[in-house]
Amino acid sequence: MTRLVLVRHGRAAAGFGEHVDPGLDEVGRRQAVAAAEALAGLTPRPILTSPLRRARETAEPLEARWRTSATIAPDVGEIPSPTDDLGARSRWLEGVLSQRWSAVDPLLRSWRAGVIDFLTDLAADSVVFTHFVVINVAVGSATGDDRIVCCHPANAGRTVLAVEDGRLQLVEAAAEGSTEVL
Repeated sequence: MTRLVLVRHGRAAAGFGEHVDPGLDEVGRRQAVAAAEALAGLTPRPILTSPLRRARETAEPLEARWRTSATIAPDVGEIPSPTDDLGARSRWLEGVLSQRWSAVDPLLRSWRAGVIDFLTDLAADSVVFTHFVVINVAVGSATGDDRIVCCHPANAGRTVLAVEDGRLQLVEAAAEGSTEVL
């Protein structure tokens, strides 16, 4: 059985509708350090991170502690937006988050399937720095919940999953947060 720790990135300096790839703000940097401290006691294992700056910056303190480098994993990147226009992106995401996977565009369902396939194919215990919707994909798959938003992981919150027989199982949900994703 493979154990995965999915870590939501720390608080970003800008929202989904404000910047395409923001880094962390000061609170987010402190959250990243706290996440590294919480994970430091684990046996070092592969670290994977979304290619987006906020996730990479959240991974950095753990990389330093374990004296390793994270592997960039595009499969756990942010939900793909159909537009680069920031205002339109925000409105699009707001509409998507209230839906169910079974009702969205086939391209989004395909993206979701890719996230699940990537996670279930990981052969080693790993720490994965990722995003709100990716964590919701994993938790929804593990619990059989078709809602796009089935949990609200706090920034730098840790969700623990097991992979057994090619399926995700929820071991421990992240602390809930009331963060704004738009």
